[in-house]
Amino acid sequence: MATGTLPPQSADLAIEARWVVPVEPAGEILHDHSVIVQAGRIAALLPTAEAAARYAPAEQVRLPDHVLIPGLVNLHTHAAMALMRGLADDLPLMTWLKHHIWPAEARHASRDMVYDGTLLAAAEMLRGGVTCANDMYFFPDAAGRAFIDAGMRAAIGLIAIEFPTVYASDPDDYLAKGIAARDAMRDHSRLSFCFAPHAPYTVSDRTLGRIGTMAEELDLPVHIHLHETADEVRESVASHSVRPIQRLDALGLVSPRLIAVHAVHVGAEEIALLARNGCSVAHCPSSNLKLASGFAPVPALLDAGVNVGLGTDGAASNNRLDVLLEMRTAALLAKAVSGDPETMPAHAALHAATLAGARALGLERTIGSITVGKSADLCAVSLESLETRPCYDPVSHLVYAAGREHVTDVWVEGTRVLVDGELQSVAGHDLEKTALLWQNCFVK
Repeated sequence: MATGTLPPQSADLAIEARWVVPVEPAGEILHDHSVIVQAGRIAALLPTAEAAARYAPAEQVRLPDHVLIPGLVNLHTHAAMALMRGLADDLPLMTWLKHHIWPAEARHASRDMVYDGTLLAAAEMLRGGVTCANDMYFFPDAAGRAFIDAGMRAAIGLIAIEFPTVYASDPDDYLAKGIAARDAMRDHSRLSFCFAPHAPYTVSDRTLGRIGTMAEELDLPVHIHLHETADEVRESVASHSVRPIQRLDALGLVSPRLIAVHAVHVGAEEIALLARNGCSVAHCPSSNLKLASGFAPVPALLDAGVNVGLGTDGAASNNRLDVLLEMRTAALLAKAVSGDPETMPAHAALHAATLAGARALGLERTIGSITVGKSADLCAVSLESLETRPCYDPVSHLVYAAGREHVTDVWVEGTRVLVDGELQSVAGHDLEKTALLWQNCFVK
C-alpha cells in the first residue's frame, strides 16, 4: 500500500450496475456506478472503479446489463383485494361496488382474508419492483402484519366509512380501531400511516372534519378517492350543492396532506386549487380505463405543479399490481390527452412512480431516489433480453419496453428480498394454495 493511502472502508453491500438512475437530480443517468449500502441506508453512490478502491463490502452484487432504480411506489392500492382479482369484471364502478364487491366483502372480509390477500399482493408487487405501497382496506392491523412479513414498506390506511361492516360498526369505531392499529405498529421502520376516508360519497361531513383535525394533530396524510367518475360529481352537487373537492376544501382537507386518488373529473379551477394547496394526486390509469371512468387531465395537473404519483388501485379493478405497466400507460395517455408527444417523457414517468409517490406520503427524505442517507430501497431491471436490445436509453426502455418480468433483484432497507427473480421473504408461505382456498370460499 502506498504511503498515505487509506485502507478500504467496510460496508455491508456494494451493488455494481451498468446504469444507475438516481431520479435526483432529474434526468441523470450514471454509467458503471456502484451503490454502497451500510446499515440499510445508501452510504455512497460513485463510479465503480472508485468504489472498488474505497470500499471492502461484505457482499458484492454485479449487474452488468441492468439498470438500477429506486424502488417503485404504488401510491394507491387495496392490497387484500388481490383475492378478488377477476371476480367481477367489465362493469361500471357503482354496479361493480354495490352488487359484487361490497356483498363479497360482507361475506368474506376478516383478519385472515386481509392478511392472506395482502401477503399475496405484496409478493406480486415485490416481484415487479414495488417496494412501497399506500394501502386502503379493512383490518389495517392484519395488512400491516402481512407487509412486515413480506419484507415490504407500506403506508397503512386507517379506513373510515359511514356504514357498518364486519370490521367496524360506525365512523367512530373505524377511527378508534385505526388509531389503535397505528399505535401498535408505529415503531416499525417500514410502516407509516395515512387516514383513509373511502370517498366523499361514503363519508359524512362530521367524519371528514374529524379526520382533518386528527390528521393535523398526528401529522398524517389523508388518502381519499376523489372525482373518480362524472356520476360522483353530479351526485355531490345534487346532495351537497357543491362538487366533492369544494366540500373537502370547506372542511379544511385540501392541504399538502391530501392524496386525491384518481382526480379524473377536475376542471381548471380545481386543478389550480390542488396546486395552490400543495396537494398530491394518485393517478391510476389502468383502473380508470377498465372502469371507463375517463382520462385524468395529467398534463394540466403537471403543468400546474401538482405532485402526481402512480397507483394501480386494487387487483379487483385493474387487474395487475404492476407499476412498471402504469408508467407506460400514464406516459402514453398523457401524450394522447394533450396531443403533445413531449408530454410526460420517460424520466417524468419514472419520477411519478418513485419520488412523487414518496413525496405524497411524506417519505421523500427516506425513499424515492438513490440519494446518500436514504433507505436502500432499490430495484434492478435487466435489459439483456432480446426485447430490450439495442438500448440507446435505459430510462426509455424502463417506461416503453421493459416489463415486470425483467425485474431481477429488489432490496428493501438494504435487504435483498428478490434474488435473480426468486422471492425470498415469503418462501415459507404456499401462496398458490392460499389463493386457491380463498377462491373456493368466494365462489361458494
